[in-house]
Amino acid sequence: MADEADRSGGVGVLFDIDDTLVDTKAAFGHALHAVMNEYLPGLQAERRAEVLHHWRRDPTGYYRAYTRGEIGYRAQRMARANELHVVFGGPELDEDGYDAWNVLFEVGFRSGWRAHPDAAPAVRALHAAGYPLGALSNASVEYQTLKLEAVGLSEHVPMLVGVDTLGVGKPDPRVFVEACRRLGTAMDRTAYVGDELDIDARGERGRSARSLVGPPGAEADRALGRGDRGRRGYRDRLASRASGPAGTTRPGLKRAAPGALRRAARGSAFGRARPLR
Repeated sequence: MADEADRSGGVGVLFDIDDTLVDTKAAFGHALHAVMNEYLPGLQAERRAEVLHHWRRDPTGYYRAYTRGEIGYRAQRMARANELHVVFGGPELDEDGYDAWNVLFEVGFRSGWRAHPDAAPAVRALHAAGYPLGALSNASVEYQTLKLEAVGLSEHVPMLVGVDTLGVGKPDPRVFVEACRRLGTAMDRTAYVGDELDIDARGERGRSARSLVGPPGAEADRALGRGDRGRRGYRDRLASRASGPAGTTRPGLKRAAPGALRRAARGSAFGRARPLR
């Protein structure tokens, strides 16, 4: 890490994993396709897309409660499965029933793990340029390590901090502090790439790491010191596009900007990253 820090000017990059490096939405779709075939066979074809939307939205907030340390992983997953069945007409799952459900879900989910097409090129470019890289996530370290290995990114993006590291997840600022400590770069010299405006930007703001949240374009370029390329007011438009039900983001904000990071690696723009105030 020390040699990489010297090459990068002491600037590091932290990545979120789900829906940033990995196409988790598609993987969930793969898992829920199997669930619907087994547990919701009578569901009308036109409603199948609603199942994925409901699962990802998690309207009751069970997964957020898990990341706050209020309930366990199994409890939140079982509660979400049963809530899904209530909404779409599936059977109630007891402990044994949930075990069978979860096996089916996990097999489908893991078989659907794929990196976004531009993730590996961005990671390779940043690594070649000497930037220390790492990942933090609101899932467990072991689970996300398996995911990074499965999609071929673990060699250059080690899993540093998960929800089980401190017992809480993002947006708790301590998560970002610990990730930077393990990465070996100062908070104000670390760029963080995530996909959720209400979780990623709010959390890192508490400790002055620089966040790149949202679609590729001017915001990512400005964060790396490359100017706004004529797109003034981008942050305001980004914030307005993110408005909606609490705990949700609009589809346009589901991807971060590995393409912009790839361009930045070539231009060594990370050295001009600024704290987000």
